[in-house]
Amino acid sequence: MARRGPKKDPALEAIRAGWGVVAAHPLFRAMVSYRSEPRRVQNGPCPADGWAVVDSDGTFYAHPTRLADADQWAWVFAHLLIHLGLGHATPGRPVADHASAAACDVAVNRFLASLGIGRAVVRLPDELPGTDEEALAREWRRTGVPVEFGQLGVAGHVNDVVVKPWTGWGDPPAWEDWFAVGLSDAAAAAVDVAGGVRSSLSDAGGRLDEWDRALAWFVSSYPLLGALAASMKVVAEAELARGWDIHVAAVNAEAGEIYINPLHKLTQNEWRFVMAHEMLHAALRHGARVGGRDAYLWNVAADLVINGWLIEMGVGTMPEGALYDASLRGLSVEAVYDRITTDLRRYRKLATLRGVGLGDVLGQPLPRVGEAARAADLDDIYRRSLTTGLAYHDSSRGLLPAGLVEEIKALDHPPLAWDAQLARWFEEHVPSVSKVRTYARASRRQASTPDIPRPGWIRPTSVERLPTYGVVLDTSGSMYRPLLGKALGAIASYSMARDVPAARVVFCDAAAYDAGYVPVDEIAGRVKVRGRGGTVLQPGVDLLERADDFPVDGPILIITDGQCDVVRVRREHAWLVPAGATLPFTPRGPVFRVQ
Repeated sequence: MARRGPKKDPALEAIRAGWGVVAAHPLFRAMVSYRSEPRRVQNGPCPADGWAVVDSDGTFYAHPTRLADADQWAWVFAHLLIHLGLGHATPGRPVADHASAAACDVAVNRFLASLGIGRAVVRLPDELPGTDEEALAREWRRTGVPVEFGQLGVAGHVNDVVVKPWTGWGDPPAWEDWFAVGLSDAAAAAVDVAGGVRSSLSDAGGRLDEWDRALAWFVSSYPLLGALAASMKVVAEAELARGWDIHVAAVNAEAGEIYINPLHKLTQNEWRFVMAHEMLHAALRHGARVGGRDAYLWNVAADLVINGWLIEMGVGTMPEGALYDASLRGLSVEAVYDRITTDLRRYRKLATLRGVGLGDVLGQPLPRVGEAARAADLDDIYRRSLTTGLAYHDSSRGLLPAGLVEEIKALDHPPLAWDAQLARWFEEHVPSVSKVRTYARASRRQASTPDIPRPGWIRPTSVERLPTYGVVLDTSGSMYRPLLGKALGAIASYSMARDVPAARVVFCDAAAYDAGYVPVDEIAGRVKVRGRGGTVLQPGVDLLERADDFPVDGPILIITDGQCDVVRVRREHAWLVPAGATLPFTPRGPVFRVQ
């Protein structure tokens, strides 16, 4: 004859199931972390007409014989836990009278109604008062407790909470503090659910991969990089990573994508470090800041600085093999680059997160289906993300390195646009005509004092005294026509604002063509550009510097696409080039980049 197992207890199984639902909710997880399951005690503190009672120590006493389902027990235990969290079981609290107990039950049920946990075991009114429980208790002591609010607890005719002196070791349970922690965890879990990281609030990890969970962690728990993480996308494709030799990860700021190798195994903390590393590469625009430097060594320098910051901030765990040098702490990327270029043989052998000799900052999006597109300016997107994150980041999440804070604040003050920089250059090197007073022309206010002569303002009409400047214009075949239009239009508008009547213009392709002095109102639209051959700018510069009719202190503005020879200019000058173009030499004058 087969031996029978222990007889099942449906009532106890329902209690355990209901307790499990509450314990899995992030709001209550901190409060029940060290609590055992509710007790069923014959002749205990729970009366016959009640469901359960909790004491200020956190011991739950369930009705020993009541039959109910798990949803009902989940509502009962959540009700009692909220009592604890709202401070209704504070040691030393006076014994609650009927009005106070009813007001506390109203406050608990109002909070519980917003959670959607379980099924209520009492008949709830259509609307619960929104008044604070102490004020509500004072009012009900004066007017009496309405019938519909008199039986909203779960302990029958007694109070839901039994307050007693603390007799254990150490401090009494900090229910209110743990409840505050649960509120924070529940809010973070709600963000995860909205972002797809979890399928529900009780889902501890969801079905997403480690790298997606790492990125979502910044959205919910790390404000500095939260907005940035929300705008980034992880691309985990093994074939793409193999084709582009991505060992661990790489980033493309233009597409807002982080490319990772899904075959590389890292812990959750290591993936957080990698995600933060790549996001800072993108947000600090390391790909656009390389200039004329060696791209790989610049990437290595940026890695050394970022990894130092992340270690100092305590964000994740640095993966094995990542670049780090404690002696470079506090230095900027530019300073680190200058230092490592003195030992090229050593630093060219170092590996970024992409691999040896390969930078993890990609200049162009990787070719794949569904390439992301950006409608807003990238600098604005990344600047707003980091500056907003800095504003919401507080010291409780860890102090930030001074160098990182300085770079983020520098992003909040972006450089002037090219046309504003050009206007400032005009103000500095092309002085405006100074007005003078003369009695040959009466002041506009002369009529107010007819007996007192007042001189008026006039501008000199002598051509020799008026300011001017030279323009060397690249008219080769590679010159982009819209650039010519933008540049000449800006020159004309600023010249008229500075009262410059004419500018000395020289066109250059394979040779120099002197157009002489051209009225500024004709530069923008009515100048006929000559020459469309190769690019040799030096003869045009020499022509201006040696011209007898060009002032010795007249500045020169050189407009080119950068595909030119080496040019030497001996006087004040500036360059106007397309955005992204580089000159084949180190310019001495300022370079304005037309967007």
